[in-house]
Amino acid sequence: MADHPRNIPDKWKKHEVLRKHARLSRYMPETRRLTRSSLDAMLRKYGMVYVKPVIGSLGAGVMRVERRGSGLQYQAGLRIRRFARLRPGYAAIVRETRRKPYMVQQGIRLARYRGRPFDIRVMVQRTPKRSWTVTGMAGRVAHPRKVVTNGSQGGTIYPVSVLLPHSARLRHIGRIGIRAARRMRAVFPGVVEIGLDVAIDRAGKPWILEANTRPDPCPFTKLPSRGALRRIVRYQAAWGIRRSLRCVKAKRGI
Repeated sequence: MADHPRNIPDKWKKHEVLRKHARLSRYMPETRRLTRSSLDAMLRKYGMVYVKPVIGSLGAGVMRVERRGSGLQYQAGLRIRRFARLRPGYAAIVRETRRKPYMVQQGIRLARYRGRPFDIRVMVQRTPKRSWTVTGMAGRVAHPRKVVTNGSQGGTIYPVSVLLPHSARLRHIGRIGIRAARRMRAVFPGVVEIGLDVAIDRAGKPWILEANTRPDPCPFTKLPSRGALRRIVRYQAAWGIRRSLRCVKAKRGI
């Protein structure tokens, strides 16, 4: 029997797999391939979008784009640029992409903690008994001047109970994680773990931003309790997976 790949780097492909699942589609933000017409249409519809690489990790290359009258404003890293018209703005964004494939995603107005947006990393792993379990959740609060929450981009890691004190909401997010993992495994049989990035909008609705099939355990090294990290490492070891636990850019929440 041929081995199936465990890591699926194509974000567009993974988004489409989850979007086509009847019970997950409601949590999927609208996403299109990046073109000038798709960017224009999405900005007209949502006012704010995220432009992200189809192949990428650790929040690198992600841009936040906002409509400004007949033009736009975008932020890449710490740099903000404004354009009075869409055409030159889109041309500048394309230069930022270095001609690599990108996609444009409906902007979610994230819930905030102390004025900074946050999302939740949900770690879901396949056990040696072939069932799925949530082994950990970590809250990721964005760097004060950046548009992504990743610890690798200077984000701060908090226990989810600090950001979302309602246990029922956390159980709901956990169920979404299990359902997403089963769906990914059904389509990509080699998948044995996912790191699901879940946004909570300001109305409290969860949204699936991305399913990582080579999830970084680094956020869990910054939590006050080591329980989740120990579980994650144990299940990874059961599948012959080893990840670096040297995490220097993420900050630990107080």
